[in-house]
Amino acid sequence: MKKLLSVLLSALLLVSLFAGCSSGGAEGSGSGSSAHKVAILQYMTHSSLDNCTQGVKNALDAAGIAYDVQIGSSGSADADCQSYAAQMVAGDYDMIIAVATPAALAAYSAVQSASSTIPVIFCAVSDPVSAGLVQSMDAPGNNCTGTADSFDVAGQVDIIKQLQPDLTKLGVIYTTSESNSLSQLERLKAQCATLGITVVERGITEASELASVSASLVSEVDAITNLTDNNVVENMSVVLEQANAAGIPVYGSEIEQVKKGCLASASIDYVALGERTGQIAVDVLGGQSAATYPVVTVEDSFKVVNTDVASQLGITIPDSMSDVQKVTTSAE
Repeated sequence: MKKLLSVLLSALLLVSLFAGCSSGGAEGSGSGSSAHKVAILQYMTHSSLDNCTQGVKNALDAAGIAYDVQIGSSGSADADCQSYAAQMVAGDYDMIIAVATPAALAAYSAVQSASSTIPVIFCAVSDPVSAGLVQSMDAPGNNCTGTADSFDVAGQVDIIKQLQPDLTKLGVIYTTSESNSLSQLERLKAQCATLGITVVERGITEASELASVSASLVSEVDAITNLTDNNVVENMSVVLEQANAAGIPVYGSEIEQVKKGCLASASIDYVALGERTGQIAVDVLGGQSAATYPVVTVEDSFKVVNTDVASQLGITIPDSMSDVQKVTTSAE
């Protein structure tokens, strides 16, 4: 009887992972006819990561592969992902697909701690080598591979200079614990240095610091640009509120941020990135080794500008940008 009770309790623990949202995580699932079942771990909810996960789901749906999704909650995403990842490793899953660097680190750590052979496929990890997820981009070496989103720093600075040719000081807010942000910041500083632009950087440790940091930064710069920093992107409205009050443009790191009030961006298609990640997952489930599957880096970007925001800021879109994608501010 005691043994039976123990088995039942263990089963209930695993079922509870995907049984409801009351503990704080958002979730979903997809049914498929294949024998495989995949767990998707998304770091937190914001437009870039939501689009990544949608792309992953598109690819898995097309392949008939079943999946469950867990998403970290605002304010506790790191702890949530660590907990979810451990439970995913203990569950009956053939693979974990992790969206964003912190989620990938949580999944990889959980697999390593359990000495598990479950492959981890990551999505939107800007620098997987520095993050310690792979040994190299061409030969991961570990049972872990996926896609890297290479933020188009040169394209971003180019669009900023076209819209603000007299800009000399560019502000950046980043989370000090996000390795992707640190590597992007260094690339941004190097690019700006060639053009005589001073990067004014402000690091934060948690989202609650954004209001005060933004309020201070807008008085020191000509514009602010986002990186693919999860904390900043999730709480972008806080930055926009301070910047709009000061008449300072904010440049997004992808199109969804531009639709929500940023001026412009050199944007990656994150749905397409997710779909490519999902295809890697399908390949690995089909027998290819994650340890030898090269990381796929998506570098292509497209330029997008919000005409509503440009008008509000009194910025004229030059003829040189006549072919860029134009959007207006969404009602969201």
